This record gives sequence, structure tokens and C-alpha cells, in this order.
Amino acid sequence: MTVWFAGAMRGLAWMLIIIVAAGAPAGAAPERTASAESIYAQAPPRLLQIRTLVAGAGRQASIGSGFLVSADGLAITNYHVVSQFALEPQNYRLEYAAADGSRGEASLLAVDLANDLAVVRIDKHDAPFFSFNAAAIEGGLPKGERLYSMGNPLDLGFSISEGTYNGPVEHSYNERIHFTGALNPGMSGGPTVTADDLVVGVNVSTQRGGQLVSFLVPARFAAALLQRVHDQASPPDLRAEVARQLVAWRGALYRSFEQEGFRASALGPYRAPEAKPGWFTCWGQTNAGDTPKPRASIDSTNCSSDTSLFVASDLNIGAIQINHSHVRTVDLNQFQLAAVLTRLSQPRLAVGGPYRKWYTPERCHEDFVSAAPPDGRPPLRVIWCARAYREFDGLYDVALTAVTQDDGSEALVSRFNLQAVGYDDAMALGRHFLEALQVVR
Repeated sequence: MTVWFAGAMRGLAWMLIIIVAAGAPAGAAPERTASAESIYAQAPPRLLQIRTLVAGAGRQASIGSGFLVSADGLAITNYHVVSQFALEPQNYRLEYAAADGSRGEASLLAVDLANDLAVVRIDKHDAPFFSFNAAAIEGGLPKGERLYSMGNPLDLGFSISEGTYNGPVEHSYNERIHFTGALNPGMSGGPTVTADDLVVGVNVSTQRGGQLVSFLVPARFAAALLQRVHDQASPPDLRAEVARQLVAWRGALYRSFEQEGFRASALGPYRAPEAKPGWFTCWGQTNAGDTPKPRASIDSTNCSSDTSLFVASDLNIGAIQINHSHVRTVDLNQFQLAAVLTRLSQPRLAVGGPYRKWYTPERCHEDFVSAAPPDGRPPLRVIWCARAYREFDGLYDVALTAVTQDDGSEALVSRFNLQAVGYDDAMALGRHFLEALQVVR
């Protein structure tokens, strides 16, 4: 899934807009429903724009939306809206702007990295606020229910967008709600409510290449983070908290992956491991129809996880990728085929952010691995590459590449890429991956 987050937008004039996603005849003005109008009429005092400003210049670096959830000025937004401040408080500061023209400083109290949420406090007291929908908290919202999303898209002014609830997104490790409605940059962190004006989710992202395919963070995660704020004695060191949550998230991710393990997939005479978890998506491709006719036939499968985690504006991590290519010579001799296999087996670490800023230089080791009992495991040429994260101790990106060495006319090239993994987890998963490579002749 390729998504973008509603993020940095530059200022335009304030205005109030109603956007309704219901269908309308071509050329006709969209029909505004009574529910949308009545909900929005009460919303502006409870809606916020959250701005991250460069401390030294006083100019905004990014903007998003937020909404009040208590009379004493607590508000929900997305973590990615305030991530610059969370990671570099010495360089940035937060402020809010409300629909009534008021503005002021905002303080960051808590973050939930896995669910892309944050709680801020502003200097408003006895203000109206949003409440959470009990059915949504308990997971009982029916599919097809009308929803209304609010925020400040493209810095054009606060608006409301009408759509429908489609339940949890399938094939996703981090739970998200599929919302058929328009979310645009700047709406991140705004509320999505039912017709009775109760929050069911928090705007977070939309899918590139789609139309009205948007995603919400379920309301229960926002309610849990709000409770954490009420329970904590004082705000934590937020940069250290981001690191702690990142390590905890990746630990749970790889434990889940290891528990479910691999399943076998046939590629010619080879049996190749693919991931079992439901949050992987696999695709196939072939060069059989290429022109001119290829001298080596290559059939490939590519599996990737929907496990991306936003850490910073230039760092998204957590991807797991598995790739297999079955290569057969058409009219190549063994030396020419070896050259093709060498090209296909070049190590490629997954890219999560700028190399020099976030990672140490990568180190690689190459060796031949002999077949071991049980029979059926082919001899392999294996390349192992790893790089460490500069800011997060104990986390690595790892790329494992294996090329079968059992035949002079065909081979299997297999890749296993892991982002933000602990070294012991990487070694264990890599071992299981290599052990699952088999040949049946």
C-alpha cells in the first residue's frame, strides 16, 4: 500500500468550506446533506490547526489538524504532524490556530508512534470538545454508516467531507479504518464522526493512485492515549519515548512474523519460502513476453509487508520484503548464465531514509553454504549485508541474498530484506529462510 500523509502546506486565506463526497451529476454543485451542515455548524470551536514552526525563524515548517477532547484544552492530532518537534525540540515549537482566529502555543504531552497519534495541550478552558463513539471504541460500527471527516485541507480553511465506513483495512499490520471519503494534505489529525457527532477515527492518510480511498486511526487508540495522559505524572522525554516505542513496535512485529513463519511456493523445481502473515501482499511477473526474446527466462514473485511506520518526515521503516527469481537459460552458456545471476544477486538494502543521516555504512559478508539434512536443500551462495541505525541502538536493516548452486542451466535467486530488526531476530529469521529453500528434481 502506497500512502501519503496529510502534511506540510503553506498558508492561504482562512475560509469555511463544506465538501460533500456524495455523488452529483456532472457539472452540478454537490448536494449538501442536512447532517453535514448541522455537524459542521457546531464543529469550528472544537477544531484546530496544529502548526510546527522553526524556532529561530518563527515560520511554519508543517501544518496539520487537531480536535479538542476535553474542556481543559487537551487535543488529539497525528504524531507525524508534530514529529519534527518531538525529535528536535531545540529547533522547533508548536502553536495552534482556531477557526475563530485565536492562536497560541501548544505543548506536546504524549505520542503513540505505532498508531500515529499525539496529545497536545492548548490554552483554551471551558471550550466545547468532541466525545468518542462507544460503538467504535468497542469495534461494533456497521459497514456503510455515513461518516463526516473534518480538518483544514491545503490550508484553505476548515472543511467537512462526507463518506462511508468500510471496516478495518485488510492486509495491514497496523490497524486502520477504510474510509471512502476525501482526505487531503492538512487534514491529518482531524476527527471523523458519525451523524450523532461522535468520533470514530482520526484522519491519517490516503492511498496514492486511488480515488476516495482514505484511512483513519480507530478511535479506541486515541481514547487510550488520552487516558495515558491523564494517568502520567509528567510528560516523558519525548525523543527517548519515540525510541522506546520504536523498539517495542519492531519487537512485536518480528515476534508475530516468526510465530507465523513461511509457507512454500513452487518456482520450477524449487520450493521457495513466502510469508504466511495476512499483512503481506504478493505479486508475480515474467519476462516471457519481452521483445527482443530474452536469452534467459526469468519468472519472479515479490512479497511485501504493509508494515510501514512513520518515524520522521524523512524516515519510514518497518518494511519486510521477499523476492524470488527462477532463472533458466534460453541460449546462454554456463558462464553467461553466471553473469546474469551475479547481476540479479547484487545486495539491495531497503531504503527508509537518507543514508548518512540515519545509518552507519553497510557491511557485507559472502560465503558458500553447504546443503544440510534433510535432503532437498541445494548448496547456496549467500550474501549477508547489514547496517545499523545511528539514533536507535540495537536496530539494523538487513539484506539476505541466496543463489542456488545445484544446476548449470537454471537457478533460484532469493532475497529477504528486513528493516529496523534486532540482530538476533535477523539471524533467526535468516536461518529459517535459508532452511526453507529446497529443490525437487
